[in-house]
Amino acid sequence: MRMNVSAQPGGVDLRPLSARSVVLSLLLGTHPPELPAKDLVRGVEPFGVGGSTVRAALSRMVAAGDLRRTDTVYGLSDRLLARQRRQDDAVHPDTRAWDGDWEMAAITATGRGPAERAELRTRLTALRLAELREGVWLRPANLGRSWPRDLGAVLQHFTARPEAPARDLAASLWPLAPWADTARALLAHVERSPRPADRFTALAAVVRHLLADPVLPAVLLPADWPGPALRTAYREHQRELVAVALGA
Repeated sequence: MRMNVSAQPGGVDLRPLSARSVVLSLLLGTHPPELPAKDLVRGVEPFGVGGSTVRAALSRMVAAGDLRRTDTVYGLSDRLLARQRRQDDAVHPDTRAWDGDWEMAAITATGRGPAERAELRTRLTALRLAELREGVWLRPANLGRSWPRDLGAVLQHFTARPEAPARDLAASLWPLAPWADTARALLAHVERSPRPADRFTALAAVVRHLLADPVLPAVLLPADWPGPALRTAYREHQRELVAVALGA
């Protein structure tokens, strides 16, 4: 598996702030993810986005299937509700004590086209597995999630104990040092971003980075792993920015 680390480890991947990105970030950080139009229009003001721009963005997002509209209330579409669940899991991963077992998935289906293969790779990566070799994916069995039933049609899923030292195997499957370098750079960037708009942009980069955290058992990680600190910073600053936006 390839993590979404910066092209140069230690850098930060900041994307331009747009009306769409602010609206989505507000809704993704709200439970349940729905807000009246007036709150969304008011909420983006601290980030330098005008009301007319937001209203136009809301119309485009409904037309594109990103949002659902009921009267004057906007909520996330089913596709983006799934994204919110993935984001919530990245910030609050469900882990359990690790006993040394590994999950392994061996792809058994044949005759699939490129699009189907790419979709399966995306799903296995989202499940935080890494590819040992073509068709064989694995990770430590320390996550509390259930295994998707529909994947049984294309692969076999089981537990195993590789003979290779677990720490060495983890280091060969995931680029842990580059991920940690970027995480520390993001932490520093968030803390030195005083303006709400700058911090909002930085937090969007943080959550993208957390989605690529393999969430390994502590015994397999390098010393001073920054994952927990990055999650804590995200939770604290995200609550603060949502409160600023919604006047809570």
